[in-house]
Amino acid sequence: MQRECDVYVDKKKTKLLTIIGFTIVVLVSSIVYIYFTGNMRREYNNASAVVESFTEKLTTQNFNNLSEDISIDSLRNNNLTPEKYNEKYRNIFLGIHAKNIKVTDLNIKRHKPTGRYTFSYNLTMDTSLGKMKRQSYHGFLIKKNKEWKIQWKPNLIFPTMQQGDRVKFVTQVATRGKIIDRNGRNLAENGYVQEMGIIPRRLGLGKEREQAIHHISKEFSISKEDILKKLDQRWVMEDSFVPLKVLENNTLSNTSTVKGVVYSRKEVRIYSLNEAAAHLIGYVGKVSAEDIQRHPSYSEGEYIGKSGLEYTYDKELRGKNGGEIRIVNPQTGRETVLQSLSKKDGKDIRITIDAGLQQKTYDQLNGEIGASAIMNPQTGDLLALVSTPSYDPNLMTRGISSEQYAEYSENPRLPFLARYATRYAPGSTFKTITAAVGLETGVTKPGEKRQISGLEWKKDTSWGNYFVKRVHEVDQVDMIDALVHSDNIFFAQEALKIGKERFEKGVMKFGFNKDLSLPFSMKEAQVSNKGISSEVLLADSAYGQGEMLLSPIQQAMAYSPIANGGKLIYPKLINDQKTPISKRIIEKNTANTIKQALHEVVSRPDGTAHSLQIKGQSIAAKTGTAELKKKKGTDGIENGFLFAFDDKHSNYVVVSMIENVKGRGGSSYVVQKMKPVIESFYQK
Repeated sequence: MQRECDVYVDKKKTKLLTIIGFTIVVLVSSIVYIYFTGNMRREYNNASAVVESFTEKLTTQNFNNLSEDISIDSLRNNNLTPEKYNEKYRNIFLGIHAKNIKVTDLNIKRHKPTGRYTFSYNLTMDTSLGKMKRQSYHGFLIKKNKEWKIQWKPNLIFPTMQQGDRVKFVTQVATRGKIIDRNGRNLAENGYVQEMGIIPRRLGLGKEREQAIHHISKEFSISKEDILKKLDQRWVMEDSFVPLKVLENNTLSNTSTVKGVVYSRKEVRIYSLNEAAAHLIGYVGKVSAEDIQRHPSYSEGEYIGKSGLEYTYDKELRGKNGGEIRIVNPQTGRETVLQSLSKKDGKDIRITIDAGLQQKTYDQLNGEIGASAIMNPQTGDLLALVSTPSYDPNLMTRGISSEQYAEYSENPRLPFLARYATRYAPGSTFKTITAAVGLETGVTKPGEKRQISGLEWKKDTSWGNYFVKRVHEVDQVDMIDALVHSDNIFFAQEALKIGKERFEKGVMKFGFNKDLSLPFSMKEAQVSNKGISSEVLLADSAYGQGEMLLSPIQQAMAYSPIANGGKLIYPKLINDQKTPISKRIIEKNTANTIKQALHEVVSRPDGTAHSLQIKGQSIAAKTGTAELKKKKGTDGIENGFLFAFDDKHSNYVVVSMIENVKGRGGSSYVVQKMKPVIESFYQK
């Protein structure tokens, strides 16, 4: 009995031991599994982090730290140091102007046969040739010193690259379009000039170098400071050509053998009218960092329009560069085109300006602070837009020194200001519009005489010490006399009879508070700051003072109905622009009545523009001065104005202004200066 019990107990022990052993095995297996699984997860996370770090640096173009995720051994195998590796990527990606780099479909897997991790991803980017087709990348990671790193090969730059390959970017530069006048003359075009520069190595060393720089400074009128500054540029190497100056008239003269100096042919933008059309045409210049920040599509080294029409129509004129990004192997000669784009040359812009008339007008105003706008009142074509003083756009585009630029920018005569688009009080030329409003409202009767005594007048004592003044003392004055003699008192009285509401309403028809849609900046013409608030302001407005402001262009438009039978025509500058707005704003009779009066301003010996008379021609005109006072009742600076047109053919309207004509003949001085321009319309 006892033996049977022992056997039973032994069986129970055996079963227990088996269960315990199995449990231990399961437990150990679980621990081992958990350990290896956790380790694998950590390994995967570490490998993923390396690839994600690498691709993030690519997308943010953080090339300075790109090598941190790369195996040093793989760099050595490709004859690269970390520094050279970073520089290689930087040069390639910046060289093709890569941006908007995006990585998608990033995938990391363990390669079971080797125990290494593989990765793959797709990459897209924009270059200066546009959007590059999607690139698909594959690679390995290797482990060293418990760290995973990318095993780098050239195919991680671009998938088809092999050892010894290089990336080559060939640019096809689009030809910038020309700006052409109405007769086909080029006002802005591409050309070549002779540029001098230096090669640093040829200057010698020490004292020899100093003497060479001194000689260059003297021969070419370039300061030593400027020469040293250009030699100190980051990109300059000992054998680099460092440009210093564009030579005038492309002549080398006796400077061709100066030590260290070499010459190069350079493509530049050429402006045939130079100062005569600088404000209108503008100039081009190299893209700045600020330009690129505002317009990411720009590329470093590119030339863009900086002012004038060159700026406004830059996109059309510039066209679009083309080119190819190639993978080349200098040893084998193998080439693969990675991306290509055909260039698209810029478009020519033809404008309504007449180059000969523009130059003639500038020559007459040169030396003055003034402006002139000449328009065809039938078509709205702007024939000349001149502002003086001016600046040299050829100097601006070829390379202006800081001292030369300072001369312009600090000049109190403001040579960069386009005065043809700047608003001024128009003075007595505006009386033509006051006369038109008077005739349209029935207040003004052309032949009706009014008794006016003396050279000063005020309505009553409510005006205090303020008087309206005139130049000619004539007792009996009608509208024609008032225009011929430019009588302020007559028109002040007419405006008071018209009343401010009717006056403002009538004047507004002449293009006030309107955007003329011209390709440059210009504030709208205004009658007053905040409405005509007093009788004194109404009286002053009647003869173009008070708060009245118009640019010479706006005056040419506002006066166009007098020249073309009552139709207001908006100005036009671009030749193929649709027909500008044209609408009748006054009766033809009104326009012809004023036209006849303005004809007498020229034909009558006592007319203020009599000196404008040209034998055999029929010219109408109105002169005017606007006095700019710091305070009412005091003397101020006088600006002189001339409005003139052919009253038979109506093929031109001239509005010219010269600042500070007091003591120089007033508006008669403007007539004298502009007569040769008007005569040019009658010369075959």
